[in-house]
Amino acid sequence: MSNTLAHIQEQLRPELDAMNAIITATLTSNSELTNSIVTSYLKSKGKLLRPIVTLLSAKFFGGVNQKALQGAAALEMLHNASLIHDDVIDEAQERRGIPTINSVWSNHVAVLVGDFFVTGALRCGVATGDGRILSALADMGRDLSLGEIDQVDIARNHNIDEGTYMDIIRAKTASLFECCAVVGGYANDAPQTAIDELRRFARLLGICFQIKDDTFDYYHDPIIGKPTGNDLREGKVTLPLIYALRRDDLPEHDEMLALVNKESPTGEDIDRLIDFAKRAGGIDYAYEVMQRLRDEANDVLSPYSPDETVDQLREIFDYVIERRL
Repeated sequence: MSNTLAHIQEQLRPELDAMNAIITATLTSNSELTNSIVTSYLKSKGKLLRPIVTLLSAKFFGGVNQKALQGAAALEMLHNASLIHDDVIDEAQERRGIPTINSVWSNHVAVLVGDFFVTGALRCGVATGDGRILSALADMGRDLSLGEIDQVDIARNHNIDEGTYMDIIRAKTASLFECCAVVGGYANDAPQTAIDELRRFARLLGICFQIKDDTFDYYHDPIIGKPTGNDLREGKVTLPLIYALRRDDLPEHDEMLALVNKESPTGEDIDRLIDFAKRAGGIDYAYEVMQRLRDEANDVLSPYSPDETVDQLREIFDYVIERRL
């Protein structure tokens, strides 16, 4: 984990501890099995990037209060519910180097535990006492689901361009980051115009996060826990390859396009597509897009006087681009 993110986590330690206490209390039940699975799962906390963005947004608009803590807890539980369900869909055996719920128990149990996280998020949303926050959480969940469904639909047709790709990742990933900014603003009754501006920053951050995540598919890294070419095996064409396939000046362009449209590409086909994307400058292009998104995000923050929170928001963006997992 980047020293930058670790430093921000340490600065937010009291708030993150309070949020984690809410999550633990919310997910405690009379079911011995559920408590055992949840306790084990929560021992392996991720980067906590989304609650950090929520708490920084709250600080940006005035301060971290109980509404912001409940909202951050709701967002973190919804995020984890999506990961648990994703592991079932992907038949993943590990996440963050730890066996997944579905690999230890079953898909059935994992889906139910994921649903239990969703109900916990709803309880925290209600605990904010703010209908605007509940509405924002509901809209985000809708966008996230539709983004994932659209990705599956487009993968079936092998028909994707950069604009469509951006629309999908805005819905399936950036919507959660946007909700973080909105919750932090509503928790402090900030003006809607100001909330919309920070929401734009969060949208750019979320898009950048997914682009960086997609580049991992082109390299083998056991820490990430995702095999090389996994997205392509599922029919998902991401930015590096989208860019490479625009290079109709390259002699192998037509052959690579045929491989993408192949009904069941082999392992060798996947390897060739990955190599093609790299050689055609796809990874470099992805980084160019991320730098452009960072410039846009800095423009959003430029009217505000530099302070610790504004600096930390900028640092989070840098971390997202530079992270290794």
